[in-house]
Amino acid sequence: MSEISTLIVGGGNVGHEKLEAILKNSPNAVVSVVSIDFGEALLDLAKDFPNVTLHKKAFELSDLDPHHIALLATDDYGLHVEIQKEANKRKMLVNVADTPDLCDFYLGSVVTRGDLKIGISTNGKSPTLAKRMREFLEDALPNETQELLDNLRSIRDKLKGDFAFKVKKLNDITQQVFDKKE
Repeated sequence: MSEISTLIVGGGNVGHEKLEAILKNSPNAVVSVVSIDFGEALLDLAKDFPNVTLHKKAFELSDLDPHHIALLATDDYGLHVEIQKEANKRKMLVNVADTPDLCDFYLGSVVTRGDLKIGISTNGKSPTLAKRMREFLEDALPNETQELLDNLRSIRDKLKGDFAFKVKKLNDITQQVFDKKE
């Protein structure tokens, strides 16, 4: 099976946010970005990821050819409609920034602490709220979350007994993590 390839159309702030979201969840993702201009933030981000290719040019429908997913991040609604129609003909999934009606899917915000991932979605209604919720959870979760996960895995592997016993024991242990001690 060939690797899934993503196209981002737009190299400004929104294009940067889309690229950052993809790379945060999948650092080895194959991504092409097409834009007449690229913002500094996107350029800085892309330079550290060899699977990200930047194409400084105007978008052409042929840019869709090698890709499976298209993320549209320009301020040109007419272009978005044109790309979305053509991409759908090609059975590509499309996400259009700030235009839920043109989206086949939404990019959720993801909080990552080691192996813990928490997804947040507003189904396109308010990406800003999802972003703020992500920031809140990132601040709230302890930096030691990965250590906690590793310890719980070790405890789980050592527990003897049936499934119900193990679930109860792990529930008791994790409850202690969330109980506020004064």
